Amino acid sequence: MLTVGVDVAKATLEAALWQEGRAVRLGRFEQTAAGWGALRDAIVAQPRPVMDREAVAIVLEPTGGYELAVALWARQQSGWQVHRPNPARVRAWARSQGLRAKTDRQDALLLARFGASAQPALSVWQPLTSEVSELEQLLRRRDDVKDLLERERRRQEQLGVRPDASTTVRVSVERLLKTLEDELADLERAITEHIQQHTQLQAAAVRLRTVPGVGARVALPLLVVCERFHALTGGEGDAKGVVAYVGLDPQLYESGVSVRRAAGISRKGDRLLRARLYMGALGALRGDNPVRAFYQRLVQRGKPKKLALVAAARKLLVWAWAVFLSGQPFDAGKVGGSPT
Repeated sequence: MLTVGVDVAKATLEAALWQEGRAVRLGRFEQTAAGWGALRDAIVAQPRPVMDREAVAIVLEPTGGYELAVALWARQQSGWQVHRPNPARVRAWARSQGLRAKTDRQDALLLARFGASAQPALSVWQPLTSEVSELEQLLRRRDDVKDLLERERRRQEQLGVRPDASTTVRVSVERLLKTLEDELADLERAITEHIQQHTQLQAAAVRLRTVPGVGARVALPLLVVCERFHALTGGEGDAKGVVAYVGLDPQLYESGVSVRRAAGISRKGDRLLRARLYMGALGALRGDNPVRAFYQRLVQRGKPKKLALVAAARKLLVWAWAVFLSGQPFDAGKVGGSPT
């Protein structure tokens, strides 16, 4: 298989390949259909075994959405696979190889070398379905508007205690608050309508809400993350993987026999989802359910309450992933008594 690394920018692509221990720069191409065609021609022109003539692995990193168009195009090419590895994993591998340079050319070559070294364990990228992608964008925009709204509300409070506050500024803040509130209401309606139009999303969200601690604020963002991780891993992801993907995986720090730090979590995934899961677990402690029972077992074993609550949030995510995969509502009878 020919492994091609592609460094994606807004208007250009830098491509290189790694085959049999040698590097070849393919060049810089425009981020257009014509540029993609030129990239395909450059790849096809490379010599390789007859039995492996069509097998191509395209390795590229997420770059704020600029990579999606070329990734979708590459998936349509016969025999091609697309991989979108975690950038942190790629950089860690580069450091292990003593690679330090940071240019578009070097990044393309780095991705090609990383892809060749990681095959065949590297997950094949699958795009989200259109309805899940639309939901993800709506939820992300809603979070952005909520954040802007909270900032303006705090600014309004600060102006309210200033005797010398400008009247013009106050009016401006009030006007912007009204605009943001209307925009948020429109987005909430759009999300509701989108869910109602796609019964499979609605059914999946309803199933996730059978998990203790998963309420209305958690279900849809959690559904999107499950869908994304499922696509990212080609349907082969497990519970441990989704926990790491969200950043709730425990991270120990030990060095020798004397240096130890308190265990924490990696925090490498979706910050907002972690916060929502944490608050969902906190809310579940008020009821009689498996989340509360799990939390109490940990506390009784001497675990600090905050650590036990983080573990409860992690357990909630594991249960939600099981519900997502099975397509069945949460069954407390199948949870079991393990505190891990």
